[in-house]
Amino acid sequence: MSEEPVYTPPAVWTWNQASGGRFANINRPVAGATHDRELPAGRHPMQLYSLATPNGVKVTVMLEELLALGHPGAEYDAWLIKINEGDQFGSGFVGVNPNSKIPALLDRSGPVPVRVFESGAILLHLAQKFDAFLPAEQPARAECLSWLFWQMGSAPYLGGGFGHFYAYAPSKIEYAIDRFAMETKRQLDVLNRRLAQSPFLAGDSYTIADMAVWPWYGALAKGQLYEAGEFLQVHDYTHVVRWADHIAARPAVQRGRKVNRTWGQPDSQLPERHDATDFDKLGPA
Repeated sequence: MSEEPVYTPPAVWTWNQASGGRFANINRPVAGATHDRELPAGRHPMQLYSLATPNGVKVTVMLEELLALGHPGAEYDAWLIKINEGDQFGSGFVGVNPNSKIPALLDRSGPVPVRVFESGAILLHLAQKFDAFLPAEQPARAECLSWLFWQMGSAPYLGGGFGHFYAYAPSKIEYAIDRFAMETKRQLDVLNRRLAQSPFLAGDSYTIADMAVWPWYGALAKGQLYEAGEFLQVHDYTHVVRWADHIAARPAVQRGRKVNRTWGQPDSQLPERHDATDFDKLGPA
């Protein structure tokens, strides 16, 4: 390992706004709104405020899967939140998610609107509400929830750790990349061993656990996340690749990936979704 410049932490940390790299303008050490801005609202029961990052894709996939099952109560408006422009710090968004992160859901199906934030909480809320994609019986239910929360706990290592230092940090730090690459490969091995035992994470059935994990680790296994496939030798994790391909072939997943997306091929982008017919403008899923 090459020598890195010696850094001695100061006695008291201070915020250096210029040190955050690509996302310096959206990270800060305090919470709360920076400006007044009401959130738009559409006509459907579910109002989603999001962006097609892996965490956002989890929820649009879930909503599209519910609609595919025939649950009209899952109809939704998906509003684009431009995090690079600070939309998540508007007063309306902070009112739905005080943590100022996407996705955020406002469930207006009942007499009192219910806010739900954190992607895992949204998946669980929808699964319980529609009695879908969450096993009713043990031990499959516990297995599903364990993998759901595994993903929520592991994402900071993959996204905020490996992804940041490998793809976005203003300078490459060998120690940081090595540390998080090691942990990411360990997590891939965890998944690969589980998926060698069953077709899906909770067992024989596709569940919210798969919806939570797939946008992160499925994309990574297919070399679509951080362009790190060769670096991490993702093709070695054959069971993860098989699982990733299987889920990617689902029509609802293909639709969900496009919602709130503003990059990539034009036919893969649906910045906002307010009706199922919006997908028709893009061609077949």
